[in-house]
Amino acid sequence: MSLSRTVSDTRLMFVRYLRQTLRSRVAVVFGAVQPLLYLLLFGPLLKDLVGVRGFGGGDAWQVFVPGVLVQLALFGAGFVGFGLIGDLRSGVVERLRVTPVSRTALLLGRVLRDAAVLGAQAVLLLAAGFALGLRAPVGGVAVGLALVVSLAVSVASLSYVLALRTRSEDAFAPLLSAVTLPLMLLSGILLPMSLAPGWLDVLSRCTPFRYVVDAARAAFLGDYAAPAVAEGVAVAAVLLVVSVALGARRFRAENA
Repeated sequence: MSLSRTVSDTRLMFVRYLRQTLRSRVAVVFGAVQPLLYLLLFGPLLKDLVGVRGFGGGDAWQVFVPGVLVQLALFGAGFVGFGLIGDLRSGVVERLRVTPVSRTALLLGRVLRDAAVLGAQAVLLLAAGFALGLRAPVGGVAVGLALVVSLAVSVASLSYVLALRTRSEDAFAPLLSAVTLPLMLLSGILLPMSLAPGWLDVLSRCTPFRYVVDAARAAFLGDYAAPAVAEGVAVAAVLLVVSVALGARRFRAENA
């Protein structure tokens, strides 16, 4: 199938899924409630940690808000597989199998919709962060948003792969929790891992999200030349390619 056909089919599927999402705008807003609560109820506790090892020269919001954005991508995109399981049960996926639409587009249309929703929620969180006292350069915010959207596509793709493997909420939910919770704790989303003991800091470097979080924080500080930014961008790019390739392969096998 030609690239132009795949692009056209992806656009059609993206519009279809986006329209479904926009029918429930409340769900889009409430998807950002949990990270917003972290900003409102946990963020103020970090103000006295300014200047402590790991917080660099910036304020607490420049450290905490990028972490919450990555948390949004991890959990918001991680749970999209539940929707696919519902489509499997209701026969939506089965009906799409008999259409000539590109099998890769079936994945890309979904993950691009998920990335668009997560991007909108990230903007809401940033607005709340600025209202609470966040100060960050425009370029740094743009880099942070790009990393979050890239991460959302990667996590959503892997979530769909897991959903197609399990095909049941009873199996999907515990597996998802078993993966996302350690990733959140080891990535330094809530507090920089430089505050952790040496062994925990080393262990956290085995998770890709650690590098993305560090890159977003360096960007929010305006330190674009920091090695953390290059490392985070590279890790996010590799994760994006690998996860989308795995997702596309699984969708093609499912709809063969």
